Amino acid sequence: MSVANEREPVGVIGTGYVGLVTAAGFAELGSDVYCVDIDAAKIERLRAGEVPIYEPGLEEVIARNSARMHFSTGVADALEHARLLFVAVGTPPTHSGDADLTAVNAVVDEMPRSEGHALVMKSTVPCGTGATIQRVFRERGKESMAYVSCPEFLKEGSAVADFMHPDRVVVGDAGNWAGDAVIELYAPLQAPLVRTDVASAEMIKLAANAFLATKISFINEIANVCEETGADVIEVARGVGLDARIGPRFLQAGIGYGGSCFTKDVSALKLLAANSGYHFQLLNAVTEVNELQKRRVVSKLQRHLGELAGRRVALLGLAFKPETDDMRGASSLVLAARLLAEGVTVTAYDPVAEVEARKLMGGLDLAKSALDAVADADAVVLVTEWPELIDLNWREVARAMHGTIVIDGRNALDAEAIQAAGLTYEGVGRGPQARSFPSKEPM
Repeated sequence: MSVANEREPVGVIGTGYVGLVTAAGFAELGSDVYCVDIDAAKIERLRAGEVPIYEPGLEEVIARNSARMHFSTGVADALEHARLLFVAVGTPPTHSGDADLTAVNAVVDEMPRSEGHALVMKSTVPCGTGATIQRVFRERGKESMAYVSCPEFLKEGSAVADFMHPDRVVVGDAGNWAGDAVIELYAPLQAPLVRTDVASAEMIKLAANAFLATKISFINEIANVCEETGADVIEVARGVGLDARIGPRFLQAGIGYGGSCFTKDVSALKLLAANSGYHFQLLNAVTEVNELQKRRVVSKLQRHLGELAGRRVALLGLAFKPETDDMRGASSLVLAARLLAEGVTVTAYDPVAEVEARKLMGGLDLAKSALDAVADADAVVLVTEWPELIDLNWREVARAMHGTIVIDGRNALDAEAIQAAGLTYEGVGRGPQARSFPSKEPM
């Protein structure tokens, strides 16, 4: 991949997960990047070379490009040096489920009457947000401020690679200089380009995440039917996924998807449809299946152990997926709360998410290792498929446990190794005959 000697400088407003990865990626491509955040403490940490989020490879990219990355609590430097201002602020759901655009609106308010600048929206916003922002610019005499929708498709745990090797780059604009400039920024990546109108670009992001969530809920429903019929969902998914029209990805049955993106974007798309007068029935089912799937683990434990009160259950993995410390929407939150409500003593271990877990989860014991977590446990539940948890020595686990039950919530474990250790294996959509090695693709 060749990088031009002279690259357009860019501004990035918001140094959260999306903003920091985007900034680091553009710096890696050769741009000077002017990062802005209202959190002064975070800016000071970034100036000192500290990376405030856990993302494999990100710290190294930032260190390698420290001379190109500039950090500030105000937009003045970004406006002075860059004409493209990428907006990567949070848009969390409100109590109604709508996206909270407070931070986006604050950025819009900060923009001056300026020739030759453009806002480039990375934050996930409802379809129609771009039209509203452009109307606000016109009403305030800022019509010279251009607008581009450029949604992000970064997966936590592989975000740096996703930036450098994207499946596609989506640019929604009015066909003017700003869209051209954004396309030029991404040109060295040689990714497929979708240049379209702003509303369609906004919808692409929501539709993509909603479809992936639908695929996960579908295979989980198939898994539940497999448990009733004696079929093995891994074999079913393997056969189905070989159909080129379907593909194998996101056909890994488990205890449901988590994270902020799928949950938020599915909800946002449902509400967008409802606010427009359309009832999106499919997504209602997708959400319901996902929530019920997390709770099915409790039923499995009850079937094996009977009354759960007074039992000890170990949860292995707490983050919503491997290679991240993100606990937002994690299945472990629901599962731990349900078990505690049943009177279970819950111990847990996660290689990275302990700090976040302590903030969000009360009433459970956080262990320093997987073996410490399973000590004297009546049952063990794999919640997050971290490599070190997949590769546990199950004979050592068996010696440490009080009981014998292992619930594989991600169909990521070697059933034969667990059974050979004298333990009882149960996956999701797999019978006791489960023998094949499962796929280890993280959700």
